[in-house]
Amino acid sequence: MWIFVPALILFLVLELIYFKIADHFNIIDKPNLRSSHSQVTLRGGGVIFPVAFIIGISIWQPSLWIIGLAVFLISIISFLDDLLTLNNKLRIFIHVLSVLLLLYQIYLTQTNAISLFLNPYALLLIPLSLILIIGVINAYNFMDGINGITVIYSLSAVASIWYVQEFNAIYLLNDHIWFLILAALLVFGFFNVRKKAKAFAGDIGSISMALILCFLIFTLILTTNDLKWLLLLGIYGLDAVGTIFCRIIRKENIFEAHRSHFYQFLANEKKWSHVLVAILFSVFQIFLNVVLIYTNQLLPAICAYLTIITIYIVARLKFEGKNRLFENYNNI
Repeated sequence: MWIFVPALILFLVLELIYFKIADHFNIIDKPNLRSSHSQVTLRGGGVIFPVAFIIGISIWQPSLWIIGLAVFLISIISFLDDLLTLNNKLRIFIHVLSVLLLLYQIYLTQTNAISLFLNPYALLLIPLSLILIIGVINAYNFMDGINGITVIYSLSAVASIWYVQEFNAIYLLNDHIWFLILAALLVFGFFNVRKKAKAFAGDIGSISMALILCFLIFTLILTTNDLKWLLLLGIYGLDAVGTIFCRIIRKENIFEAHRSHFYQFLANEKKWSHVLVAILFSVFQIFLNVVLIYTNQLLPAICAYLTIITIYIVARLKFEGKNRLFENYNNI
């Protein structure tokens, strides 16, 4: 615990230094027709997320240097993409490489992973894991569209996984690393969880945090032999998949930028507070996490998730209507 307060001070200083750099080099997010904000805002404030993780494993858990390298690579390419809009092939290559490094780190550190990867079905398992993790990374990035949602949701995810580690007496990360990650999230949250955010996480923040969470969740799954932990990101997954489904029905290009997520509709069309929407999504995720943690069987977790899915469908139909969801919705 002694590391937490110094970590808060350190990341506060680093964040303020970054703000000076971002302001000097004009690293900003300008509002456009697809934005959920109306004022120019500094971009890339989430840079302290990968910094916290890499510092932590460098000092207290150097055996995880491979996942540290993966986070570093995906953070660099994400930051450059924020600035320059890189070639898609280069960006995808680095994403795939980073995920492969993640899987290799798990292979090296988890006994269950070694036996699993030696299984004849491993040739199928590896590409499926690769596709799933890349999907999660992109979904996490797409969900980073309003003030507070990335940091509040990430706080709930990180705190939940840490609690699972303590509750089940298993070892995922050194406690000091958890404190560093939480401190970085809280510092960024101070500047982001407000009506007019001082800074956005940017791709470097959302994508690096997604990769870190994927590493922790996949490690947790192999440590406990329980797939239910995939639902630790279930609410983001629900809105991402639900929105893709609606866009396919509307015959839209799902790879084009849009703002048709439910959280965006609530913030942009219904004019709900960004922070309120972010808290709402996180509350549902925390409810699901509590069920996951305190039940030893998959069925209660599935029932809880199906209940949330039902609430989500009913809410979207009530607020948006069938016509907007499936027929004539204009993204712009």
